[in-house]
Amino acid sequence: MSHKNKKELTSEEVMDEEKKSVEQSQEAAAKEAESAEESAENALQKAVDELKAQKKEYHYLMAEFDNFRRRSAQEKLELVDTAAKGVIKDLLPVVDDFERALDALSKAEGSEAAKEGTELIYKKLVGILKSKGLEEIEAVGKEFDTDEHEAVAQIPAPKEESKGKVVEVVQKGYKLGGKVIRFAKVVIGI
Repeated sequence: MSHKNKKELTSEEVMDEEKKSVEQSQEAAAKEAESAEESAENALQKAVDELKAQKKEYHYLMAEFDNFRRRSAQEKLELVDTAAKGVIKDLLPVVDDFERALDALSKAEGSEAAKEGTELIYKKLVGILKSKGLEEIEAVGKEFDTDEHEAVAQIPAPKEESKGKVVEVVQKGYKLGGKVIRFAKVVIGI
């Protein structure tokens, strides 16, 4: 019987050993599961942070592209304006020549047809230029303004109220889109 008892104790010990082994395995598995859960949470947080960073960069790039698009459109408009300004500025001496021709034709006798033809062409040219934003700078009788006028001479004022004012225009000045493209060359009364 003692022999049997030893076997039973051994079986019980084996059972206890197995129980301890199972408990240890379960504890290890629980720790491993907890570790895996922490690792998954860390990976998830890392993915969320990375997504936020990419989303922020996406918004930055979209804003940068929108700014680029606006800048490009503005540069195109400025290029067209600059080209138009250059052409109009180059045509101003032609307008001056037309005005001198009209003046000479008005003094000449027997040239009514030439005067009418020249006047017609002049009016068309000036009309086109005005439609593009060209405007003449009014000068005679106005206070001298260095932002619009260029003084080429000074003469004694014919009247007291003409002092410091423009008495005569030597060459007309023009603005295009509100900006002076050619200053009016004027004579000032002193």
